Amino acid sequence: MKRTILYVQEISSNKFMNIENLKKVHDSNNQFQVLVDSYQQIENAWAAETNLTNEISSEIKNIIVAGMGGSAISADLLSSFLSDELNMPFNSCRDYSLSKYADNNSLIIASSYSGNTEETISCFKDALKRGCKIIAVSTGGELKDLALENNISWISLQKGFQPRFALGASFFTMLKILQTLKLIPAQDKIVNEIISLWKQKGNEYSSDKNQAIATAEKLIGFIPIIYSSNKLEAVGYRLKCQFNENSKLHAFSAVIPELNHNEIVGWETFSEKQFNAKLIAILDDDNHPQIQKRFDITHDLTQRSKVEVITFRSSEKKLKVRIMDLIYLGDWITYYLSILRGFDPSEIDYIMELKQSLA
Repeated sequence: MKRTILYVQEISSNKFMNIENLKKVHDSNNQFQVLVDSYQQIENAWAAETNLTNEISSEIKNIIVAGMGGSAISADLLSSFLSDELNMPFNSCRDYSLSKYADNNSLIIASSYSGNTEETISCFKDALKRGCKIIAVSTGGELKDLALENNISWISLQKGFQPRFALGASFFTMLKILQTLKLIPAQDKIVNEIISLWKQKGNEYSSDKNQAIATAEKLIGFIPIIYSSNKLEAVGYRLKCQFNENSKLHAFSAVIPELNHNEIVGWETFSEKQFNAKLIAILDDDNHPQIQKRFDITHDLTQRSKVEVITFRSSEKKLKVRIMDLIYLGDWITYYLSILRGFDPSEIDYIMELKQSLA
């Protein structure tokens, strides 16, 4: 605990500042309120008209979501969310071109919050050449223009957010598309449960003392290593990316059982002086018994290196709700860690500099 307190003193110019003051100093775009109101993104996405202008639901054999960042992670989460309902291959494409198998029986959802993501636009054009069935999703931009020019269905996303803070809009818009196409059963009931959950948790995590703040405080001065099961892999990867963008921090994620065949050996020579890390274990009650046993053994092995393990587990009854419960908690933790470390969660200078250099 001493190390944590000293670090907070250092980044706060030797003054302790409460959360309210830190928000005023570091949260330039009031992402705090965006997080509180995230449930409204779901409401808006689910209530919006999903106008599909061409016949695309017939003879679909696979679905590919072309997107980067927040758009791509929405696709990864959908794959987990719909694991028991979607009866065809569903993959994300984080590249400039589609996989070789994409053809006229493939549904391509080209998703870019800004509508100007160059990889997504490149995939959209690739899909056009191959005669794929296409739906474009964005707030506008070049993607919208290309869709309208080619008589392709374009679905509008709610404007006014940074992409990573718009997961409610992106994820539930894609879910609504699949429901509209009758590729999955009706999701209205579970969506309403998630809206209620996020509204309730938003009140909880915006209070003075809560689990998200407490976890963020534990992580000051450390690199998070995130372990999950395959079932919650997208949750772990989302958390890793939110540590990167919101908290301006390196973070790494891996999956059990695969990491038990390689990464686990790295802990044999772990030294706090070389790599100051804390392990986050994302658990689920429905994991295969051997997966849970592997988590327990992995915990015991890492304890030999005196690595602190922070455990996340949702108590919600349904997997879909647990997924979104953990996602929302992670967003809050990474927000608080950002301002506690003295950084603006909105700032993404290196990403913007990279885009300018590419242009």
